Amino acid sequence: MAARIFLGLSALVWLPYGIYCFLVPTSLGAAAGVAFSTPTGSTELRAMYGGLEAALGALCAIALLRPALVRPAVVALGFLAAGLASARAAGVALDGELSSYTAMALALEVPTAAIAFFLLAREGSPRMR
Repeated sequence: MAARIFLGLSALVWLPYGIYCFLVPTSLGAAAGVAFSTPTGSTELRAMYGGLEAALGALCAIALLRPALVRPAVVALGFLAAGLASARAAGVALDGELSSYTAMALALEVPTAAIAFFLLAREGSPRMR
């Protein structure tokens, strides 16, 4: 049950943000200081901020309807959030700046990864199903 609640909340965060970033990639300029100067750059922002995050949210939502996908969705969410948080934290260390956007992203990604790995650690119990 806890995993399903976690996936539901994750779907509510990742899917709309991904769709928004896909539709309005220019929004990342003001929010995150990420901009593009060519159509290829716009496509890249749409893919990485839009498509990837929307797909993760969609996986979480679909897992709510298909119990066999709960574990794979939690695994994906955990590893992707951990990868984002690790690279973001390393970037802060290398670049020497922690913006409010980066802090908010870390505030989402670190707990997401931690909760996912906690749920996976107790996977043997029926609560994960």
